[in-house]
Amino acid sequence: MKKLLLVTTLFASSALLPAFAADYKIDHEGAHASINIKASHLGFSVLTGRFNNFSGTFSYDENNISAAKIVVKVDTSSFDSNHALRDKHVRSDDFLDVAKFAQATFTSNKVTAKADGKLVINGDFTLHGVTKPMTIDAVKVGEGSDPWGGYRLGFSGTTTISMADFGFKQDYGQVDLELHIEGIRQ
Repeated sequence: MKKLLLVTTLFASSALLPAFAADYKIDHEGAHASINIKASHLGFSVLTGRFNNFSGTFSYDENNISAAKIVVKVDTSSFDSNHALRDKHVRSDDFLDVAKFAQATFTSNKVTAKADGKLVINGDFTLHGVTKPMTIDAVKVGEGSDPWGGYRLGFSGTTTISMADFGFKQDYGQVDLELHIEGIRQ
């Protein structure tokens, strides 16, 4: 009986302990994360696409959100709009120039908590050899144990970049980025 009482007391008190920062690996291999784009197509319609290959990590402590860190690396040659000729053009030196700039990166430098689980993530975004500040409006989607014995944490976010800021030969204005990130605790 004493052992049962001791175990129950320890379990109950551990639920009251503060959470600590945990490190997560973005689960892009399991198709539980995506980086999507939306851009004007010649002013006539909207082009949608995604980057199929990317990797990243983040650390997160709900009790110290300002200490969060995020690093994402995107293989620019993995751009996919479900149209081979268009993808070849987007990968050319008119736009991404993947032969010269094979990777885009984002590294956070400040994360701020807002109401209702919303976050503002500031950092440096490098694309096409140019680094610019980027702000991502994000929201925590959820967290918990997964069916495979791991622990996951997910966020969604949006931001907009201007093609002119990154020196593309072709400039069709702004590109909206939609980010869905699910991390597996390491």
